[in-house]
Amino acid sequence: MALANNTGEYVTITAADGGSFRAYMCRPEKGSGPGLVLLQEIFGINDYMRSMAEYFAEEGYVTIVPDLFWRMEPGVELGYSEEDFGKAFALYQKFDVDQAIGDVQDTITQLRGMDGVKGKVGAIGYCLGGLLAWLTAARTDIDVSVGYYAVGVENYLDEAGNISVPTVLHFAGNDQFCPPEAREKILAAVRDMPHIRTYLYEGQDHAFATPGRDHFDKPSTLMAYSRSLAALRSVLGPIYNLEELWDLHCYHEFATRDVDATMATMVAQPYVNHIPTMTGGVGHDHLKRFYKYHFVDSNPEDTKLIPVSRTIGTDRLVDELVFCFTHTREIDWMLPGIEPTGKYVEVPLVAVVCFRGDKLYHEHIYWDQASVLVQIGKLDPTGLPVAGIETAKKLFDETLPSNQLMQKAWATSEGKPI
Repeated sequence: MALANNTGEYVTITAADGGSFRAYMCRPEKGSGPGLVLLQEIFGINDYMRSMAEYFAEEGYVTIVPDLFWRMEPGVELGYSEEDFGKAFALYQKFDVDQAIGDVQDTITQLRGMDGVKGKVGAIGYCLGGLLAWLTAARTDIDVSVGYYAVGVENYLDEAGNISVPTVLHFAGNDQFCPPEAREKILAAVRDMPHIRTYLYEGQDHAFATPGRDHFDKPSTLMAYSRSLAALRSVLGPIYNLEELWDLHCYHEFATRDVDATMATMVAQPYVNHIPTMTGGVGHDHLKRFYKYHFVDSNPEDTKLIPVSRTIGTDRLVDELVFCFTHTREIDWMLPGIEPTGKYVEVPLVAVVCFRGDKLYHEHIYWDQASVLVQIGKLDPTGLPVAGIETAKKLFDETLPSNQLMQKAWATSEGKPI
């Protein structure tokens, strides 16, 4: 997760009991979509909260972050220094949770009436906001709610019966603010409530999804983000045709070989990582340079992709295919520095493609580089557990021999009970 670009604007929310407070709002590129309320940590509407508002706007949501500390100190924006932690905890000690839920309801109500907000409204919160997400599900007219490493939910389990909307809670296994005994109480209370989903991230600590914090863990963050988005999409939408988007991207990569059209299918700052060779690019300019000079026109004329399977999730697509080509030119991204050998190659390839809204965000591409090197005559497979074109042939025909590379070991299990 990157820092906020501050592409949003501040709007004013009127409190039902008098007064008003500001909220940071971001809209999707097309200007309209379902509503989403982001519930802050104890650090106010800081860079992290603004960046998440911008990400969710890219996902298609009209996103708003209300200033829930306004009754104590309007405009709080803290970082994660020791000094800022001290101020944040002092504010937290004075925070009125019940009053804050009233402010959340006022935010929801006004968001529903804003221009461009179409359909339902969801909520997602972090830390203190995780608790507020739970109470928002129990006490307001929200349509779906997601809480990250919520603090204090175990003290409000008597409200679980009031939750009728889809709700998600993400727990960190090593979270001192929600220790195992508290977590077990929560899990026991919701075990028979299928509309409340819980996820545990073993080995992770509080705030694992916040860049800049000591306990930030990117793999867990990505997993939690996809799970949160799945919950939001299932209730709020919008639903995008990821297959169509990916096919269009590939069409421009391999058929028209149009770099500008290829980049137009992607977010403003995408990235591509070919795992075996670590080629690709990060950010628009870096990736466009890679596509223009080292990918699109470096693929041999007879390049062919044979689809094998496709799996589609909420925000990503996984393609299993066989990549076929004759090595008639230097292929910078796959075989950098190797002169053309004229050899024909077939290699299984997997593309894991992540989307943000209706644009590609990143690609992780995997293949067996040893198999490619065997097929072009640059790697002698003798005595090594590697194979050439056989890996692709067996993908198409599972009846071809198995265990040929482990014949000696395989022989030791002959006749043993199974």
